[in-house]
Amino acid sequence: MNTLIFIGIVLLTFFIMEGITWLTHKYVMHGFLWYLHEDHHQPTPGFFEKNDAFFLIFAVPSWLCIMLGLQNQLYWVAAIGFGILMYGLGYFIVHEVIIHQRFKWFTRSNNTYVKTIRWAHKMHHKNLGKEDGESFGMLFVAKKYWEKVRRDNEIKNKK
Repeated sequence: MNTLIFIGIVLLTFFIMEGITWLTHKYVMHGFLWYLHEDHHQPTPGFFEKNDAFFLIFAVPSWLCIMLGLQNQLYWVAAIGFGILMYGLGYFIVHEVIIHQRFKWFTRSNNTYVKTIRWAHKMHHKNLGKEDGESFGMLFVAKKYWEKVRRDNEIKNKK
């Protein structure tokens, strides 16, 4: 398989995963698997949450695609697996490290993108129940959140 095609499939899969994540978050995590996701909106003591099970739900298809794709020389399947893996790594960094700060690595960022994803996620968590949610994506956030952060930055800079 051509290297550029492989990389293209990895990147395309990465971007498609944002849509899959949005749909899964809205209709599965806030739907029939709410019992796994609920403790993420209504935190309980301890480091781990039932919600962490979704790591496995997304990791298994990635691992299977990589393993089976490489074993059977179906490199396009492996590329899909690597795209899912890359998205999972991005999700971990953005959601667990930057937003919820479960790992204290980037706690003082003033970056506009970081502020925007944090605000969008805060708006997602303002509802403690499974209904009436907003902002179900992770890496790409709606324009209204960018505009809110831009306005906040303008006000801060005028002071």
